[in-house]
Amino acid sequence: MNPWFLLSCGAGLACWPRTAVRVPVTWRLPQVARTAWWPLPALLVSPFLGIGWALATLVLTLTVRQEYRWRAREKAALAEAELTAAILRTMIGELRAGAHPVAAAEAVAEAVPAAAGRLRGLVAAARLGGGARDPDAPPALTNAWELASRFGLPMADVLDAARRETEAEVGFRRRLKAKMAGPRASAAVLAVLPLVCLLLGEAMGAGPFGVLTGTGAGQLLLVLGSGLIWAGTAWCRALTGRVAPC
Repeated sequence: MNPWFLLSCGAGLACWPRTAVRVPVTWRLPQVARTAWWPLPALLVSPFLGIGWALATLVLTLTVRQEYRWRAREKAALAEAELTAAILRTMIGELRAGAHPVAAAEAVAEAVPAAAGRLRGLVAAARLGGGARDPDAPPALTNAWELASRFGLPMADVLDAARRETEAEVGFRRRLKAKMAGPRASAAVLAVLPLVCLLLGEAMGAGPFGVLTGTGAGQLLLVLGSGLIWAGTAWCRALTGRVAPC
């Protein structure tokens, strides 16, 4: 074959015009797969170690998932209270300086970047005369705004009362987190201790994994032990949840 023909074909392919619009192809897991991933470790363990280990893995995975979600909710609640306090402090300062409530809310959105998206709907509703009800805005701000507008109260004073309440909640959550750090660490150590004991027993030659894998009684004890670990962590969450603010 003539080499010039191959060279011409290569040059033609290199000069081939690109499409004007490129649509990126992205692959994302469905929402169900992102939220229901936790049974997967049990499904992977079942063919190799048996149904007992699969059930125990399922229970332990559920325990870790619940503990993680509990701590994430507490962290999110503290962050929400801190953001609300910062919004109220900044808005009170703007109102004390003589700014209109809508202008004060816009200034807060500029001064506190994390609150920009939360206050956009509230500012738009207030400008249109539809009140300050917005599901994305902090409830303390919307309630104080509605109360001041309905009864003609000074908005700065109403917001200041909401600020004191929010800052008290932030302080309580921080003190509660500090005081509960020790008990939660102890509960975590007690929850992991049975697994560590299994590793130590295997290292000493006692062979606990062989008993838990090769006998029906061992697999039954494994499931019961994992259930007790789950019950212990759930009980600790229930005890700490009684003193947490609503």
